[in-house]
Amino acid sequence: MAPTTPPVATIEGGEEDGLEVAGNEGGSADGGSKIKRATQVQWTTSTLLIRTICTNAYELSGGYVQDVKLKFSKSTSNLKGETKSRTAYHHVAASKTVRTKVTSTMQPPAAAAAALLLLLLLLAGAGAAAAADSFPDRLRKPPSLSGRSPQQYIELTRPLPSSLLPAACAHRIVAHSFAHTIGSPPFSAPYAPPPPSPLCPSPPWSSVALELSASSRGDQYDRIAAVWLGGAELLRTSTAEPNDGGVFWTVRKDVTRYSSLLSRSDLEVTMMLENVINDEFTGIYHVNVTLLFYSNKGGGDMPGVPVNQLSDRGSASNLGLGLEELGGNGEAAAEDSVNSATPIGAATWSYSAPPADLIYPVSDDGDRGSWFRIERASDVHSKRIRIPANTVRAVLELCVSFHGDDEFWYSNPPDSYIRENNLTTGRGNGAYREVLVMVDGNLVGSEVPFPVVFTGGINPLFWEPIVAIGAFVLPSYDIELTPFLGTLLDCKAHEFAIGVADGISYWLVNANLHLWLDHGSRRVRAKSVASYAPPAHSVARESLFKELDGSFKVKAKRREQFAGWVESSAGNLTTIVSTEYRVKNSITFTRNGTDKLVRQKMKARREVRIMDEAGVSLARAIVRRSYPLRVITSMLPGSKKDTYVLVTNVTHAQVERYSDGDSSSTVRNVQDSRGWMEVRDHNVLSGTADTKQAYSYRDEFFCYSRKAEAADGKLVGDNSTFACASSL
Repeated sequence: MAPTTPPVATIEGGEEDGLEVAGNEGGSADGGSKIKRATQVQWTTSTLLIRTICTNAYELSGGYVQDVKLKFSKSTSNLKGETKSRTAYHHVAASKTVRTKVTSTMQPPAAAAAALLLLLLLLAGAGAAAAADSFPDRLRKPPSLSGRSPQQYIELTRPLPSSLLPAACAHRIVAHSFAHTIGSPPFSAPYAPPPPSPLCPSPPWSSVALELSASSRGDQYDRIAAVWLGGAELLRTSTAEPNDGGVFWTVRKDVTRYSSLLSRSDLEVTMMLENVINDEFTGIYHVNVTLLFYSNKGGGDMPGVPVNQLSDRGSASNLGLGLEELGGNGEAAAEDSVNSATPIGAATWSYSAPPADLIYPVSDDGDRGSWFRIERASDVHSKRIRIPANTVRAVLELCVSFHGDDEFWYSNPPDSYIRENNLTTGRGNGAYREVLVMVDGNLVGSEVPFPVVFTGGINPLFWEPIVAIGAFVLPSYDIELTPFLGTLLDCKAHEFAIGVADGISYWLVNANLHLWLDHGSRRVRAKSVASYAPPAHSVARESLFKELDGSFKVKAKRREQFAGWVESSAGNLTTIVSTEYRVKNSITFTRNGTDKLVRQKMKARREVRIMDEAGVSLARAIVRRSYPLRVITSMLPGSKKDTYVLVTNVTHAQVERYSDGDSSSTVRNVQDSRGWMEVRDHNVLSGTADTKQAYSYRDEFFCYSRKAEAADGKLVGDNSTFACASSL
């Protein structure tokens, strides 16, 4: 009888351990493979899947055995195991049909042995169609897989300052059920701020938070959604995939920076969530969006500490995997929380800075939501805006998400690989994307976005109930445009445009233009000056493949610097913006294209410096970011003719450090997910998954860390603390 909990064995290997698989006449072990890296394996009552890395990168898989050292016999029809002091598994040659005979102190259950034999018999049939299935994909788990009771989903981030005290008043702006909304206009309703009262403050508010609560039950894909006010985006989010028992979640985002819009009564609030309801897809998303207003009248800063002291900082986190393995390092620490008022890359925005006086949307008219839709690299969408003559500062907040054939753009091979192997996938055009921002046709900034994985992505079992980094509150990206005010302040309308370099169908993009005005004058003088360093941009690609196996590499870098001065009632101040980033991406296909390894490293540095007429530096802010990513996918035949099995590991992180001379903050957010699933078409039939995540934040006054772990859809560990570790 099989034990109730599947046993787990560890291959502890190395040449010094003497663990090896001797070669046979068929050459399947290539003269002897030594185990190179430790790994873990486990079986269930229905099947067993294991994976390790050998010197010749062959697959090791087989039935559960204990303390066995294996050697190939001369015949491919018989493999024999010998009891030894370590655990190992027999080698399966993909081009051979073999039968196994294993001597062991623990025999696998009959069901596992039968599934293993079937797996071996089917291994020889993997081909080009299977290779296409090894691409990361958008999948749907069955509604009955996760139990019958409602389950709460979470995204790990730090608490907002406003979370520490109850709001003075709450104002609901969206209450809607999104059923069959595909092709329909977005939900829309008139907006007005709550009327002033003894309990509800009037503007200016010390803080405003947006809270979105959602629930669903049934069968459904994940969906992208956004909330706009007057065409300006307040929140971009995605949904959890529901089940028969139901799912629910709540997210908060600090929206204080949009106060100039929130105080108006002449705007429409809109929300887009395109959903499909039919006999197969039954999950309706029930959504409430509420604004929470806070005031410091009579009580000081509402969280009890200065708000600007709660900008993000990160402590070291340990998931058993170092940032060095992911491509990060101890110096390039930590990123601002995407669930806070500080968007990614915001080198000059801080909680203590006043919100912008005006916000202009760079967005669509709204028939299908206020986002622009990018279908190809040549697509550029724009809006003409006339800037007030007394503007002293301009920041463009960029909002992006990627879907369809570009949902996993970082794993896309070049078109030549797809074409020469006659693959049917549309996921091509290589693995480099850059979102470009232009004013009057001239590049003024760009971003390589963080690779957010939605809850149906790669392996949907990974993201229950802990969703991937940024899935519930997608990051936005600030681009400082103050150096260009010399061009913009001519009382004429200027074209603000967004495109995606090498993009394919499809991207959803829009932006918010934040403007600060000089209230001491009706007009300011400004001029853009020559760059201190000539812009440099390069993208190098390398492609080497034979049939379905091969490797592809991309190296890209950009360096640019813009400067301009503004003479206002505050004096003549020069703003210098310096940006530099490097991206390295590699994709490797092996085992007839059914094994895929994706590695990506993105490091960026942005500096904003302000100087007076004498050249004295008055302020300086620097943001350093790193987005390491690794995705390993191995495809095997399933237990039925029309199914396949994917063994997958996703490890990614968001790390950033912010400093402005007087203060600094650090955040580190690391997530590691491992598991397997059996798939038919785009539906997950069964599988196991484990996700570990560690989030940490720190500054001079405040610390927060949280570690959580989920296994097979259940939260099995969740610990958080506001204490500052002495080692940090």
